Amino acid sequence: MKLLTGNNLTEGYVIWWTGDGWSRHVEEAIDVDDKAEQLAQTEAAACRVNNPYVVEAEPGPNGPVPLHIKERIRATGPTVRPDLLLQPADKSAGSYVI
Repeated sequence: MKLLTGNNLTEGYVIWWTGDGWSRHVEEAIDVDDKAEQLAQTEAAACRVNNPYVVEAEPGPNGPVPLHIKERIRATGPTVRPDLLLQPADKSAGSYVI
């Protein structure tokens, strides 16, 4: 499974491709498979994301889980301040999508 990630251009947040936009929540990300590189170029050219790139992931009980520890940390937040961890998306409240 391949996910597309990058950073939001205005706030700098880590964001994940959902198929129809970007979300701060990795559990909303979709498998981009063989469309990854083309999608990354398109989104970067449209100035919707900074430095998009592809990461390997595996399916998890609540959505995709990045395989590399760096990407797991990017998905959840800082390891030294548990109070700043990104909480899972509240499906009833909608999500942050650009």
